[in-house]
Order: sequence, then C-alpha cells, then structure tokens
Amino acid sequence: MLLGHPVLMKSLCYIDGRWVHSDDAKTVAVLNPADQSLLGHVPMLTHSQIESAIAAAQRAFERWRWTPVNERAAALSRWHELVARHRDDLAAIVSLEQGKPLKEARGEIAYAASFIDWFAHEAKRLAGRNIAAHIDDAHPGTVIEPVGVAALITPWNFPVAMITRKAAAALGAGCTVVIKPAHETPFSALALAQLAEEAGFAPGVFNVVLGDPQMAMETLVRDARVRAVSFTGSTRVGALVTRAAARAGIKKIALELGGNAPFVVAADANLEQAVTVAVAAKFQTSGQDCCAANRILVARELYDAFVERYTQAVRALKVGPAFEADVDIGPLMHQAAFDATLARVADARQRGARITTGGAPHPLGGWFFEPTVIADAAPGMRVYDEENFAPISAVSSFDSLDEAIRRANDTDYGLAAYVCSTNVNTIFQLIRRLDFAMVSVNGARFTGAPIPFGGMKASGLGREGGSEGFEPFVETKYFCLGQLGLPASEAAAF
Repeated sequence: MLLGHPVLMKSLCYIDGRWVHSDDAKTVAVLNPADQSLLGHVPMLTHSQIESAIAAAQRAFERWRWTPVNERAAALSRWHELVARHRDDLAAIVSLEQGKPLKEARGEIAYAASFIDWFAHEAKRLAGRNIAAHIDDAHPGTVIEPVGVAALITPWNFPVAMITRKAAAALGAGCTVVIKPAHETPFSALALAQLAEEAGFAPGVFNVVLGDPQMAMETLVRDARVRAVSFTGSTRVGALVTRAAARAGIKKIALELGGNAPFVVAADANLEQAVTVAVAAKFQTSGQDCCAANRILVARELYDAFVERYTQAVRALKVGPAFEADVDIGPLMHQAAFDATLARVADARQRGARITTGGAPHPLGGWFFEPTVIADAAPGMRVYDEENFAPISAVSSFDSLDEAIRRANDTDYGLAAYVCSTNVNTIFQLIRRLDFAMVSVNGARFTGAPIPFGGMKASGLGREGGSEGFEPFVETKYFCLGQLGLPASEAAAF
C-alpha cells in the first residue's frame, strides 16, 4: 500500500536516534491476519543491543529530566501534531498488521493522539505542594521527580494507543523510554518512532526495540537502570513480568492485564438500548479487547426478547478485510486465537448452550470467524469462565439483582463492567457492589485521555490516563527547610 508519508513504514529498530538492524541478522516475519500475506520482516535484536537501548535512555535521562517542562510539553505537542497529520497512514498500517477495520483503526489513531495532547498539557501541572508547618521555624513541602528509564511493553490489539498512553505520560514526567511492542504489530510502533524523531526528541529519549519476547522482557525488566516498568497484556505474562522485576530489586510497576467483563441488563433496562450497547461493548476489535463484554447477564423477564434481538443485531454485522467498505468484524490475530475460539464454541455446544447465530469459521476462510451468540451460557463453560478474545458472545439469565452481582463478581478479574438500567437505585447498587475498577452505565464508550484506566484483582496494578497516569513514572520527594524564620522562642510569643 502506498502511504502519503514516504518513510513511515520502517523495518528497523530505533536506538539512541539511529535506525538499527540486528547484530546477528535475525528477523521475524510480519503477516497480514486477513490473508496471511507477508508484510515484511523486522529485526530481532540481541541481548546486548537491548542493553544498549537502556544505556542510551539512561544517558538521555540525565539531560531530559532537567529539560524545562514547557520544552518537554512542546516536543509532545509536535509529536501529537504529526500523529494527527498522518492519521490515515497510521490507520492503514494498523489495519494491515492488526486486521481491524479501517474505520476502527482511524478511531484508534484519534484515541492515541488524544493521550499525547493530554499529557503535553498535564505535564505543566505536575507539581509538588506546600505543607502546613508542624515543626517550629520550618517549611515542609514536596517536589515531583521522574523515576528514570521506563520500559514500556505493549500488546498487539491497540498497537498505537497502548504506546502513546504510556509514553506520553512518561515523557511528560521527565522519563526516557524503551518501548518493546508486540512482534505481531511492530510497524505501528516504528512509525511512532519515526514521528517522534521528526518531533525533535533528542537521541535516547525515545527508543523502540524488538527481540525474542521472553529475552527482551527479562532484559528490560531485570536491568537495574530501568526504574519503571509498564506492561499491558495477559495476566499470565503480567505475573512473569512481576516475578522478573522482583528478582531485580524494587522498581515501579504498572500492569494492565486481562478482563472477564460482565454486562448486566437489569429488569428495568431499555431493551433496545441494551442490545445496541451490548453489540458495541462486545465486538470492537473483533472482540479482541480486554474491556470487551465477556458475560452478558440478562434479567429473566427480558432474557428471551434480548436474545432474539441481540442475535438479529449480531447476525447483521459485516465480516471482511480491513479495507472493504462498511466492515464491522475483521480477522482474529493468529492461528492460536482462531483455534482457541473453535474450542470454546465446541465446548459450549457440548455442555448444552444454544448457538443462535454464527459458531463456525467464516466462509472467507483464514482467521475470520463468524460473529457468534451463545445463549444459555453457564459457569463451567470455557466461553463463560475464560476471557474470550474473539467475536463470540456468552449470554445467560438471572433471577435477582443479588444473583447478577454474585455471578458478575465470580471471577479473578476486575477490569471493566457494564450496566444497563433506567433506575438510579439499581445503577448505584451495581456501581458500588461490582468488584471492577471501571463501570460503564448505559453506554459502551467510557475510556479516554482524562480518565484513570486500569483494573483491580488479577486485572492489574496502577492507572493509565488522567492525572493518575503519571504515577508509575514519578516519585514524590519530601523536603523540610529549617531555620528560615524567627527563632522558635520568639515565634512562640505570637
């Protein structure tokens, strides 16, 4: 595909302001998930090369941390302007390597750009505070310090937005970054590096590396020069990151992990609204989203009508390659995801669930799967118990609000939950009693740059976005200035 920006599709890693290949010439193929065609090869760096990226980031940090905040913010603003200007090219790259429909890819680029703009402005408000004196003749207060080099490990489902949400916060706070994207979607990350270079970030401030996933993760996380680690991915790999970091000592860790989001349709819900919201909450990115509605729990009074109308809406979704007009559902990311989806549907069918639409590989072939509704899903079925990174939807009924809450909370995960209701008392009961860090009411859109995105329980640690998004990358330093005013004996006389 011909891009408007002539060198945005890069096939080299970016270290210390230079584009580099692997020292041992190892590469990995990048495939288009829509047809498994070869998009290109990218280098798999050696251990020593990844260490060199950390060293470059450490050297750059000694300059970047003291760069006036208005200059750091200006660099972020230039990066934001370039990402916005090249939105169509970036969206095309995302669609090529990730497979999501072009309209969704364009939405991701706008979403990604919003984090850069947000943190460019928020960085100017990142400040300590004065503390009312509790000690005679002293002035206590705090300053906010950047922690140092930050390792950012990002997934393939949102290959641009997951980088900007982390990197903009880290850079705005005064940290330097080494980014390790997923090897399935490296071109998006390398395109961001190209635009960061054009925005004028000094060598070493912004680095992108690729390598064997286990080796690259351990090299970054175990290095004592890396003072913050921000990871988005599965809970299983998040545990590995945590263990690797613990073996390296104490450092700041932020984890955005898996989900098993409940979608509770209360008896007083607007049925048409609930169906519309459920489709949107489940099928974005072909269901390959940690916030996707995973278990749809519907009050028994509405259950049959909901299943019928929801099935009709899902059946109407258009499946196809990213660049085809009006496509709603793209392919799964790889063969392993496709095989797992087949297995989950077969397990549900065997255990007595009803497949009301879909349930099979799509006639397009490859890694395309039919949008699927699985009614009468129940605990014990894989589709109910596991996070389904796929366009398959598990629906079941409940008889009371207490039952819905108990079943919704019966999971190790605690990322996102959805509620459909028209009763304010029901809504607030669910908001407070659902053990999830984010609850969306009567809508599927709830994320964005100003909000603190993150999970509880097995869904993670820390928050991204909002003013809280700085927390993984800063330390609060307390100071107490003494002998500044009147002697204590004189001050006591007033």
